[in-house]
Amino acid sequence: MIKQFIILTCAFSLFACTGRSEKYGEKVVQKAIGRVEEMPNLPQPYRVLDWKEKAKAFDRFVFDWNNPSETGCLIWLDDHRRNIDQTTFGLYTAIHDVRQGKDANNGEFHENLNSLAALLGAGLIGIDKTSQDGYNYVKMVQNYFNSETGWNIMMNNTTASVGGSGGGYGRDWWYDVFPNALYYAVCDVFPGVTGADAIQHSIAEQFVKADSVLNGNYNYSYFDYGKMEGRVNRIPFQQDAAGGHAYVLLCAYQKFGNIRYLNHSKSAIEALLSQTESRFYEVLLPLGIYTAAYLNATEGTNYDVHKLLDWVFDGCKSPTGRNGWGIIVGKWGDYDVSGLQGDVNGYAFLMNSIKPAWPLVSMVKYQPQYARAIGKWMLNNTNACRLFYPEEIGDGNQYLPEWKDKTGNTIAYEGLSRHDRYGKASLKNVSPVALGDGPLWKKGNPDETMFSVYSSSPVGILGAIVEETDVEGILRLDCNITDFYAKRPYPVYLYYNPYTEARSVTFRAQQACDLFDTVEKVYVAQNITANGKIEIPADQARIVVVLPAGTKLVLNNNRIIANNQYIIAYK
Repeated sequence: MIKQFIILTCAFSLFACTGRSEKYGEKVVQKAIGRVEEMPNLPQPYRVLDWKEKAKAFDRFVFDWNNPSETGCLIWLDDHRRNIDQTTFGLYTAIHDVRQGKDANNGEFHENLNSLAALLGAGLIGIDKTSQDGYNYVKMVQNYFNSETGWNIMMNNTTASVGGSGGGYGRDWWYDVFPNALYYAVCDVFPGVTGADAIQHSIAEQFVKADSVLNGNYNYSYFDYGKMEGRVNRIPFQQDAAGGHAYVLLCAYQKFGNIRYLNHSKSAIEALLSQTESRFYEVLLPLGIYTAAYLNATEGTNYDVHKLLDWVFDGCKSPTGRNGWGIIVGKWGDYDVSGLQGDVNGYAFLMNSIKPAWPLVSMVKYQPQYARAIGKWMLNNTNACRLFYPEEIGDGNQYLPEWKDKTGNTIAYEGLSRHDRYGKASLKNVSPVALGDGPLWKKGNPDETMFSVYSSSPVGILGAIVEETDVEGILRLDCNITDFYAKRPYPVYLYYNPYTEARSVTFRAQQACDLFDTVEKVYVAQNITANGKIEIPADQARIVVVLPAGTKLVLNNNRIIANNQYIIAYK
């Protein structure tokens, strides 16, 4: 009897092990991104904020119509009814910016990139901006749809009359393209808002026309969407605008199903890849990377994603482009700052560092060979992003420590510089220094304009994507939350283990589930009903798909299909 029990026990154990180790294709070999390899596996000093709580606090502080702090109220109503017959709202770009508010510039100078990012970040963490304090903020931002100019796309201001006040308007290409990517994202998070479909359709049609006119030649400073002409001015050519066009048109194809949008998304990616060197600036190229990866997986294209990733991380080296703009690597003073975006020679920006997480984390679902690289970059980037907040960096490393208690620690400095850029005596030989460009924008702007609402507004992107696990240094990154318009039948998470030995993190199941890793092509756990463990190999990553327990998987033409209908791993 004892012998029979031992045999049955061994047989059951063998069955369980075999089930766990069954593979659905070959393990995905990881590809390194050279500049990410130069980053530490675990940056020091290490601290990851509760970004979701940070985003909630930001929303409470900025959308407080009776803000009692010394910053004053950061929001106001604009009743000039530009483009659409409704009242809209404005947000200060920076604290006490003299260009803004209801009494400056006719009350009309406010930036769409700020407002849309704030709405997107809030929506991603579950705040309903269609019904808050009696306002439908998502409807109100439609005033940025510039019909009066004939451009018929979302722009950074509501009217050309304030377009020269700062922030780019009809003269700097990324400023004109990115609001449309943001708007598409906001509309996915807040669907069904009256008037949104018509605006989205107009944007798509304008971008199709623009891509047709450009016909592969994006060698311009900006594009006039009214006259449908490329323009050149003192601003460097912005060929990476093609990435923004491609992304918006892919979203439009997924929303409306018009094959023209898909064809021009591909056309724009091909224009982007036709460049001989990086023209990276801000966020349009990362959006293009996501688009290329998605098209490779779903449409069978063969776009060179690795070249585009190198262009972002290595940055622009052309003397005729935004020379020196890329992803920063290194230690400034006592702080690891690897992963941040900005001038690689010594000036990082918070907004620019947050926003690439939107396309690049979701990109790994379609190009899992970059799971380790993106996981490692995000660990560094997430750690370093906290340094822009006044309570997260030493008083001796920031320009205005006396202001750190006045912003609720919700408004960050715009920038982080290797050295002081203003010549303040107390900051001589100090590195790094948290500061900002606000005092340079307009004569009379006070020092506190270094605290940037505009830079802090997308914090909800990190709040939605980044979550700590029970192992310090291993993050859980949500690959679905910013994968706008794509099919997302199952939760998908990226885990990266920075340690030199395998580590296990706890997975807390909401219902009975199986966990499948699309990197190694194996189950890492099955039939979890409460808490389970995910073991992550040393210095490796897993992309874990959370499947209802018992979901059937089949391997078909090198694709893994769940429940006979959903592709969870592509060729």
